[in-house]
Amino acid sequence: MTPESHSLTGTDDPRSGPPPGCPAHGLGPGGLRRLYGPDAEDLDELYEELRDEHGPVAPVLLHDDVPMWVVLGHAENLHMLRSPSQFCRDSRIWTPLLEGMVKPDHPLMPHIAWEPICSYAEGDEHLRLRGAVTGAMSTIDHRGIRRYINRSTQRLVNEFCEQGRADLVGQFAEHLPMAVMCEILGMPDEYNDRMVQATRDMLRGTETAIASHAYVMGALQRLTERRRAEPAADFASQLMSHPARLTDDEVTKHLWVVLMAAYEATANLIANVLRMVLTDPRFRAQLKGGQMTVPEAVEQSLWDEPPFSTVFAYYAKQDTELGGRRIRKGDGLLFGIAPGNVDPRVRPDLAANMQGNRSHLAFGGGPHECPGQDIARGIADVGVDALLMRLPDVRLDCAEEDLTWRQSISSRHLVELPVRFEPKPQQDVTMKPSLGQVPPPRPAWQVSTAARPQPTPQPAPPAPQPVAPSEPPRRPSAWRRFVRWWRGY
Repeated sequence: MTPESHSLTGTDDPRSGPPPGCPAHGLGPGGLRRLYGPDAEDLDELYEELRDEHGPVAPVLLHDDVPMWVVLGHAENLHMLRSPSQFCRDSRIWTPLLEGMVKPDHPLMPHIAWEPICSYAEGDEHLRLRGAVTGAMSTIDHRGIRRYINRSTQRLVNEFCEQGRADLVGQFAEHLPMAVMCEILGMPDEYNDRMVQATRDMLRGTETAIASHAYVMGALQRLTERRRAEPAADFASQLMSHPARLTDDEVTKHLWVVLMAAYEATANLIANVLRMVLTDPRFRAQLKGGQMTVPEAVEQSLWDEPPFSTVFAYYAKQDTELGGRRIRKGDGLLFGIAPGNVDPRVRPDLAANMQGNRSHLAFGGGPHECPGQDIARGIADVGVDALLMRLPDVRLDCAEEDLTWRQSISSRHLVELPVRFEPKPQQDVTMKPSLGQVPPPRPAWQVSTAARPQPTPQPAPPAPQPVAPSEPPRRPSAWRRFVRWWRGY
């Protein structure tokens, strides 16, 4: 990338400003747009305005008017992610932090503060820590986890299926990822409403976030102590036994990173996919007509509504250029996932179907690409599929325009997703798979926003005539056995 050069003292410096009296002074220092406050309530719209004004890389202001670049272009984001010689995740080189502009109580400090974990490390230290995480990930039994996702889905649906109504965010999307991640990490007994509430409270940054953080860290520290004394076949034990020889503190911190990233990303992904299936006519028609699978709907959602809008942050290790802008050593850059996914240079028609295209930015790229993306996809794929099979007549229980989101710079979280359906009986989630006769196929999904008409009662058929004993039922075909295995039955 070699665009025309710019002077280090030119207008590309986000800290430089227009002359006094310019109307741009009303926006913020230097006439820059703020990514917080009343003018940033719709960040998607703001990103498009910034793209029109500045191109693929735009100067902005964070809380307390701290200067930052936001990367809006798809290609520019990928270049930043894949150029570790130019950009890193180590905030200790960030100029505003070194100059005292970023106070210890800055609202975004949890995203900015450096920690000795693989997400921020470089070079040999990054290889050591990242190698331990990916090594532990490689030992996960994906077939067994799919079965566990299915059983966890059935348990959650059992809690509201007889009521005929539910909130699929608070009662499903926010619980399923936590249940599965606690199982993967090795602490299934720690999964409960308190763990979910503490995690959500911590991610929202409320007044009780510090206490909630202590609760979650306490559970992870207990897990580390147990597995150091009694190893088992779980992620925590594999992390400890890796040749990288992580300390207990490193193990606990990486368990926290994996849990937080996987939980928030997957909870948002499930909620977004369910909302899309329930409200978007394209998906209703294609899902019912068999032209789109749930994994394809998940992938489309990763393009249109990525679980994380931006990631804090990357920092320039040297003077360089990106998107035609002069970037100085020590400048900070936001990894713009949401704006990069709608870059008109790669998506001139946002209504176009993105089936089969995985070049979105939802899971990052380069040395820090998300190592658990297959787990996130699996939880969403199996969980949404199993829920729709249990509730084939599920429909939205409010007007689509009444849905609300809780938005921040880093993510956009659906608050509620109220639905209705005909009450269903609970299912036994403890029954093990058998080689008995495969039950009749379930009815096709009827995902809609209106109730399905009830069939006209038919007269009872005549009593069957006695017939000769039939042959014993045949063993299910290989295809039926595969379908049952795939769905975790």
